[in-house]
Amino acid sequence: MKTFVGIDLGSTTTKAVLLDEDRKVIGHGITNSRSNYATAARVASQEAYVDGQFTLFRRALSDAHAQIDLDTFLGALERAFRLEQFLEQLEDLEQTCAGQIQGERFVKAGPAMKESLGEVFRRLREEAPKLYAPGAKRKSDFFRDIAGSRYHAHAEEVAREAKLPYDLLLNVYDKSIIEVENRPPAGELSEKFRRALGRVLATEPSIKSAAAEIQKMIEAALAINLEETYLVGTGYGRVTLPFSKEHIRSEILCHGLGAHLMYPQTRTVLDIGGQDTKGIQVDANGIVANFQMNDRCAAGCGRYLGYIADEMNMGLHELGPMAMKSDKPARINSTCTVFAGAELRDRLSLGEKREDILAGLHRAIILRAISIISRSGGVTNEFTFTGGVAKNEAAVRELRKVIKENYGEVTININPDSIYTGALGAAEFARRAHAGHAEGSER
Repeated sequence: MKTFVGIDLGSTTTKAVLLDEDRKVIGHGITNSRSNYATAARVASQEAYVDGQFTLFRRALSDAHAQIDLDTFLGALERAFRLEQFLEQLEDLEQTCAGQIQGERFVKAGPAMKESLGEVFRRLREEAPKLYAPGAKRKSDFFRDIAGSRYHAHAEEVAREAKLPYDLLLNVYDKSIIEVENRPPAGELSEKFRRALGRVLATEPSIKSAAAEIQKMIEAALAINLEETYLVGTGYGRVTLPFSKEHIRSEILCHGLGAHLMYPQTRTVLDIGGQDTKGIQVDANGIVANFQMNDRCAAGCGRYLGYIADEMNMGLHELGPMAMKSDKPARINSTCTVFAGAELRDRLSLGEKREDILAGLHRAIILRAISIISRSGGVTNEFTFTGGVAKNEAAVRELRKVIKENYGEVTININPDSIYTGALGAAEFARRAHAGHAEGSER
């Protein structure tokens, strides 16, 4: 099967989208962006292919097994597959840590260091199935985040029991995780899927009678080759990749086309990413007619929210829910990141509620974004909001308010997969480029 890959290398996350020849999305992939953008691109692309494989599984099983709960089965299969991935990377991390303790500083700790490290990883492996059990809650799906939080918890306890300095175990982890994170899981995907299927078939009695047939269909789906026919890169880190110019498109073009593919009636697009904010006007074909962007100041983009989260000692994902509790947003005077921190501390010291301050900060971000949109041509029906900040419910609430106040009733589109908009546009550019080459070769 021919597939077309779009990769959006953002400043905080790297996204990939896989399209088929009929312009249908086969898979999505996302990972945290690293200093090594080439690795981030490979990981995101691999994740899109994993998701694409699940799409093929669903197609293969949807008609043949009406008696099984397909969503439950595929959910169990994905958890088992993610567990296999986690265990593989955990083994890589353990081996890398073991190599680090050969250094002079760690050798001085004696056998206790090696034994303690082994004990930490034994506990990590032992608890791993619980991390991927039904209903298990994880703040992140990225290996570094999961492994890091659990490693630190176990290392502290193990170091105390072994009467070993805690910082030694932390130091060996810090030196190793960067190496592991910068190389994608190396195992064969098909073999990991087979091991995952074995786990599910052994633990799901409801599908025992159909196990043989299910296994046969999964094998048939695995035999389908998802061929990478053409790839296009976009985003903040696109120029760091070894792509020729014909394989690179600007973020503006990709977000405009991606929004058009999601919502064909789109005429105005707002993208608030980690590093910049873009206001884009597109025509009926998704072609960019005008745009404005802010990429020289952190205010009004995801980096600003990250700074505020750090100032308030909160997780980035906690800001939106906290701001939603406010019914009286504070009026924020400064949208400059440098001065916002000082104003934030002053307001907190005066007793203002955190939720009111955060609601005001979200409104300030949206007002700044709308000023960028106004310079690009204003808001025209339909309006599509893209980028990571589109998942922030407080930002969405303020956006709806500000647009209604200034432009009246406008259809506002916010897709659950909005973070993939740029990658979707890039994948469509890849599909069109291949089609153009194919037509040219036939002449």
